Amino acid sequence: MGRRSAPFGARVLGRPDQSVRALRLRVQLLLTVMLVSTNVVAAGVVFLIASLVVPAPSPTSATVVSLAIAVPTYVGVAVLIGVGVGTRLSLRALRWATEGIEPDRRQRLAALRVPLRLTVMQGALWLGATVLFTTLSLVLQPERALGSGVAVGIAGMVACGIAFLLADFVMRPISARALGGLAVTDRPRGAGVGGRMVLFWCLGTAAPVVGMVVAAIVGLTGDDDARDRLPFTVLAISAVVLVFGLLTTVLNARSIVAPVSTVRDALLDVERGDLGREVVVFDGTELGSLQAGFNAMAQGLREREQLRDLFGRHVGRDVALAAAARGVELGGEARQVTVLFIDLVGSTTYATQHEPAEVVRTLNRFFGVVVEEVDRQRGLVNKFMGDAVLAVFGAPVDHPDHATAALAAARAMAGRLAKEVPEISAGIGVATGEAVAGNVGAASRLEYTVVGDAVNSAARLTDLAKQVPGCVLAAWHTVEEAGEDEARHWQRHDPVVLRGRSEKTATAVLCG
Repeated sequence: MGRRSAPFGARVLGRPDQSVRALRLRVQLLLTVMLVSTNVVAAGVVFLIASLVVPAPSPTSATVVSLAIAVPTYVGVAVLIGVGVGTRLSLRALRWATEGIEPDRRQRLAALRVPLRLTVMQGALWLGATVLFTTLSLVLQPERALGSGVAVGIAGMVACGIAFLLADFVMRPISARALGGLAVTDRPRGAGVGGRMVLFWCLGTAAPVVGMVVAAIVGLTGDDDARDRLPFTVLAISAVVLVFGLLTTVLNARSIVAPVSTVRDALLDVERGDLGREVVVFDGTELGSLQAGFNAMAQGLREREQLRDLFGRHVGRDVALAAAARGVELGGEARQVTVLFIDLVGSTTYATQHEPAEVVRTLNRFFGVVVEEVDRQRGLVNKFMGDAVLAVFGAPVDHPDHATAALAAARAMAGRLAKEVPEISAGIGVATGEAVAGNVGAASRLEYTVVGDAVNSAARLTDLAKQVPGCVLAAWHTVEEAGEDEARHWQRHDPVVLRGRSEKTATAVLCG
């Protein structure tokens, strides 16, 4: 097998079969660390931009002191609120998943909406930060209000976008469990891949550009100081975009690549023959439908393979493959084939003297030897007829040396049956000739069979074989058609008149 991607697109999210306790701890820890880190870093970047990039004119000591007090205080309060309220609301919505309870539809939908709810809460906190620091700038140093307000607002929007992506990432194990019990039509309506791309373009590109346009208009319509501050304001906004825009783009790209990668790796495994492969459906967009579609496809392939295996067991693999390649229709074709017929000796007596279960076990051992040897010589076990078997070499698939194959199979069967199933004996007849091979029956129920002189001759020779040493009797014509290496194992026997014929048929038995 090739290298498989992690079930949820990242190994840090664990396995689908992780314990409830491990899932709870993992989700709570990752959500807390990622969301707190994102907002603290965003606040730190805004503070640096507002105090170092925007300073035109330079910030007063009062401004620096006020920002140094206000920023950490607000960030601390916001983090406490975000972690406390957000974690409590999230765990309440995810209680069924973290306690191993089977959820209903409402609980599944609530779990899928957790990333959106956390993002809305983050947005409210950043809106408060924008209002607070813009007001603070207006009071302490009005000329800095525009740059600070725009920087904080844009940083807040981008930070919210990152928060949504991180929450969506951490929630994948929960989403997989929630989506597992929802039909595609029951999933919450939200932005798909296209809508998500447009949304993050608005956050990462449109909002900063609008901020620059507003700053440019204010600068051009204001006094000389406003125009002088314009370049610094643009630099501040650009810095926010460069820092967080890249992170947003990377996270958004990974949110799309992860489900695609799981499907890609699963397709490679199916191509290698692993039809039991499935992917975890953890995305609620069209990509989740792609994952679910792969699982449905794999299920269909497994069912088809199972049917083909069952079909092959009933009619033979070669017949099954021929039917799949050429279709199934009534009719047949004349073929030069070699037929092997084997029939038990005294099966009725044996059945009356032994328990039914023992009789079945013995028959299965007998049939097992016959099927193995026919398959080894690339023949077709065409029929099981009570305690007899009809095998064909040369149909439905051409066999360039069908006579040799049939004789070799008969010789191997006789030797193995004497050693492996000694409690019973069987006569084996082999004959070569023309036969009609094809499908007979009705349009709704048909069977692949072989009829003709070769089949009749093999059946007659089988009855006579029960009376000869080794219990194997073949038509001498078959030995003549076989290769030299196989023919040397056979010797001429007395010619016989087969039932239904007037002329004698030359026969052969195994060399003593």
